[in-house]
Amino acid sequence: MSLHTSLLTLADAPTLVIYRGSRQEALRRGAVLFFHGLNGSKEVHERELRLFAEHGLFAVGVDAVGHGERRFRDFDARFTQENPRVEEEFLGVVHATAREVPALLDALVEQQGADPSRLGIGGASLGGFITYAALVEDRRLRAAVPFIGSPEWALPLPASPHQHLERFFPVALFSQTAGLDEIVPPHRARKLHERLEPLYARAPERLRYREYPESEHMMRPQDWEEATRDAAAWLVRFLAEEPSH
Repeated sequence: MSLHTSLLTLADAPTLVIYRGSRQEALRRGAVLFFHGLNGSKEVHERELRLFAEHGLFAVGVDAVGHGERRFRDFDARFTQENPRVEEEFLGVVHATAREVPALLDALVEQQGADPSRLGIGGASLGGFITYAALVEDRRLRAAVPFIGSPEWALPLPASPHQHLERFFPVALFSQTAGLDEIVPPHRARKLHERLEPLYARAPERLRYREYPESEHMMRPQDWEEATRDAAAWLVRFLAEEPSH
């Protein structure tokens, strides 16, 4: 069955949409937002979007704030390591993009016809940060697959997701990190999962953490392949295969 690809603007955000077969059936099975890394765009993870679509989901790649089609004119100046505010700039993009997620979900449900009980999210690096932050912003998200991201922000900001543990359950959260990652060290995501375990005691199957001990931030191809394949299966399990409530 062929994959369908299109460019759409949803809630003022440029998106790349991929689904297999019937659009209505894919939307019924589950819609997933996916966010790229720093200096990337919605097209960077077309392979992952295709993988999710091949599993029957309605996959939506999104240009983060200041990226892709809406790239900051002074992007390079903002994100150079010589900029003393580079961490603040990074987290500004995370927070601003996460705050767009409710409007994106509204657009998926109200304009595209997505099932409001089958909404998921994921992302890599910057996109992993956005994924955690979005779970604080919107309780409609039922499944999340952050890769090599952190729920704990380096700057002490109130919006840092690790300060909002009550916002996570019952989201089906599957975090995957790289043990040798020096850019986004894995211990913050690991610690979050340890702190969440008591809150998931009624449904421990909805919480999973995996760390690839031999991978750096740019994960080994075999690890990335396994991580994305299992993330797709996770999304299907908790979006497409469960009955709507």
